[in-house]
Order: sequence, then structure tokens, then C-alpha cells
Amino acid sequence: MKKFLALLMAMMLVLSLAACGSNNGGSGDASLGGDTTQGEDAQEPAGGDEQTPEDTQPPAAADSADDIEDTMTSADGKYEVAFVTDVGQLKDKSFNQGTFDGVKLYANANGLSYKYYQPANANEATDDDRYDAMKAAVDSGATVVVCAGFMQEGALKRAASEFPDVKFIFIDGYPLSDEGGNNLTNVAPIAFKEEQCGYFAGYAVVKEGFTKLGFSGGGGGTNDACCRYGYGFVQGANAAAAEMGVDVSVNYSWQYGSTFSASPELQTMANGWYQSGTEIIFACGGAMFQSIAAAASANDAYMVGVDVDQSSQSDAVVTSAMKGLADAVQWAVAKVYDGSWDEIGGVPTSLGAAEDSVGLPTATWSLENYTVAEYEELLASVKSGSFTVDNDFSKLETTDWSNLTLTVI
Repeated sequence: MKKFLALLMAMMLVLSLAACGSNNGGSGDASLGGDTTQGEDAQEPAGGDEQTPEDTQPPAAADSADDIEDTMTSADGKYEVAFVTDVGQLKDKSFNQGTFDGVKLYANANGLSYKYYQPANANEATDDDRYDAMKAAVDSGATVVVCAGFMQEGALKRAASEFPDVKFIFIDGYPLSDEGGNNLTNVAPIAFKEEQCGYFAGYAVVKEGFTKLGFSGGGGGTNDACCRYGYGFVQGANAAAAEMGVDVSVNYSWQYGSTFSASPELQTMANGWYQSGTEIIFACGGAMFQSIAAAASANDAYMVGVDVDQSSQSDAVVTSAMKGLADAVQWAVAKVYDGSWDEIGGVPTSLGAAEDSVGLPTATWSLENYTVAEYEELLASVKSGSFTVDNDFSKLETTDWSNLTLTVI
């Protein structure tokens, strides 16, 4: 797995051995709609038999997900590789987009049809709405359905139980069981060690010279991935401060991020932080980026991106805490077709630095005082296991930080 992921990371992560390609701009934003199809020009979901590569006419091979259309037309109306979005926009320059890029890249490279489905009712989507999107995908011929985000759990349990011959990939997920307590082996839960890239980011910005930090997280504090990001960020900041003999402060909040959306309230909060002296904010939550970027720009301040390289989205971004979403999706989908699904079906998978699946984008960061060589040394220590970043985020508020004052808001 490590060897395969390391090869895939060449398409996205900019680590010491990889070039970043995961900042996927795409062709405009697609907001969550009131149905389960993929935009104004999409065909209605169609049922039928399983799609084969010969049944469709894929676009030419592409080097980047940006070169692949978000929508395609299958010759027989069937779509084999499906994606069900999390809350927020499809083209959020973050979690949804990074995951969908993996779907597009794998399907394009292997001559398969693909389609995305957005649950009805946007950020108010229910388990039924998400299930309907999954069922629409299955009815349209999906062999594998990639589902983004922990909110998919309830719908996934129902869909995976009802359609045992369909494979489901649960990104940012964990093993699921049916109502009888039986492990759903047609669900592959793929998680990441976000605490590691969060640590890298916190360490880097303090080494750069920032001492007044902020963290604004999505999911209202109920999303384990965001919690790991934030806990890692604080650990890294404290460690760098201790090494430098300085004191740092962190404003830490889950306010206005329950739906991972941009909002005037979030922008107002970030603006207030910046005006009160905060120098840089880790924007950890999809489209929340937009509100914090606007506040940063208005105050000539800075921010840290999340999930993918967000440097092209705002000049305020100094670096991004990234995880290999597109690469992990391609790796997992490949197992549907190469006969190795049993390695991940029903089995918890957590990808981190050792698999080249988390890191910072050294080719695009704007850090000047913290060097690539210093980062690569830290990265190597985490990859080798000689240094471990704690992932027990329940310790955040009980830890006696040596060089950091934490203010939870």
C-alpha cells in the first residue's frame, strides 16, 4: 500500500518526493441542489446492468483533474463510478473537490463512466436525502460509490445493507455494521492522520515567526477529522515555540462551522480576531475558507488552508495542511477492480506521513524563515515513526501547554 500511495502522491501532494496537483480549480462552483443529480445538463439517473469500460466514451487521458469535465455523458445512460458529496459545494477547493478529483482521475484513466450526486436540501440534508442520492447512484449502474464525510454514516448503513453487491468507499469514515451488528464488508472506511499535517502547519507558522494564532474548525467539534487537525496544529505550535523560547497564543473555535459553510457571522468573528491582534488563522472546514480569506485580505493578515493546497485561492494563504484525498480515492477504487477489496472492505484504514498521504505544499508555500530542509527533517521523523504526533484530541483543553496559551471560544 505504501508503495502504491507513494506513486499516486506524485499527482497531488507536494512533499519531498512529490509534486502538488491537488489544488483543483475546475470549471466553476456547483451548489447543492434540490435533487440528486449533477447539474442542469445531467441526465436523469438510469437503472440497469453494471457498466463496462466498453459501454462509454471517456474523455482523453488527463494529467490533472482540472482537465477532466465534472460531468460526462455515458453512451448507455449508466455511470459506474459514483460520488456522493458532503455538505457544501462540490467545487469547494477543499474536501468535496479533492475527493471528487480522485473519482474523475481513476475513471478517466480506466475508461469508466462517472457521475456525482448531491443530496437534496443542501446543508440541511437528512439521512434520507443522502440515502436517496446513494440509491440514485446504484440505480444508475454504479459498481462503486464514493461517499465523502462522516455525516454519511446513517445513509451508508442503509444503502450498504440494501445493496450488498455494490462497493462503498467512506472517506473520513470508520467501520460500519448493519442493524444486526454484522460488519458491512462492502464499505471501505478510509481515514487520515490529520493530526500529523496539522502539527506540520502549526510548527511551520510559529517557526516562520507568527505568535498569535487562530483555529476555526468545521463540524461544530463533532467531526473527528477536524478535531485531529486542530489538536495537531496546537501541538506543533507549542513545540516550535518551546524550541524557540517564545510564547504563543491560540484562539480556538468551532463557532459558525457546523455546516462547513461560509457565512457573514464567521467572517465577522475572523475579522474581530485579526483586528485584536491574531496574525494567522487555520481555516479548517471546506467553504469556511471563503469567510476567513475575506477577513484576512481585509486586514492584511494570513491564513492556513486545509485538505488541499489552497494557495491559489488567496494571497493570504501561507501554507496548507493537506491530506491525499484524490490519491486515497484512486487507491481504494482500484481495489474494486483488481480483486483486493477484501484488504479494505470493513477494515479501518488510516493514512498518514508513512504512506505519503499528509503534508505541506513546499513548492507553493510562502514561508521565508522556515526552510524546506527543516520541514523535510520533521516529516522524515514522523514517517519513520521516531516521532509520533498524539491523536487523542480529548486532551486539548486538559494539557498544560508549556509555551502556549489556548483560548477556546
